[in-house]
Amino acid sequence: MEAVPARHPDMEPTVQQLVIFSLGTEEYGLPITQVQEIIRYSQPRTIPSPPLSVRGVINLRGKIIPVCDLKQQLGLAGTESAESKIVIVEAGAVTAGLVVDDVEEVLTVAEEQLEEAPPSNDGSIAAVAKVGDRLLVLLDLGALFGGGGLGSELLAA
Repeated sequence: MEAVPARHPDMEPTVQQLVIFSLGTEEYGLPITQVQEIIRYSQPRTIPSPPLSVRGVINLRGKIIPVCDLKQQLGLAGTESAESKIVIVEAGAVTAGLVVDDVEEVLTVAEEQLEEAPPSNDGSIAAVAKVGDRLLVLLDLGALFGGGGLGSELLAA
């Protein structure tokens, strides 16, 4: 795994804020700029013949939002629990809800804490952040929602 190139010492380090959430025992993150809001889990209304990872839809202040099972999309085992949340995200033209086990915190990470992501089949991993002894997997919503993946499923929902 190759480290992200260092910035010139005279330049201020680039930092970004991440919303950190759990899926099972692992921690994942998304840039806070892509997260609209976080709501308590409520059972989505099922829709006929949804794509596999789309659980259904919810009505969020008059807007119908597809809700995706992020564990299923990433190939992880498990179901929602009493602490589950729905993270409302935006990626391009797609607004969707992602079911996560729990939202942990908002964390600021510096560019030097990020390492290039290991290759994945769908490119859904943007980077891995090293924060103390924690490793946080940063997801790439563009890849998750991009051509042929979750995005086309959500747009079809």
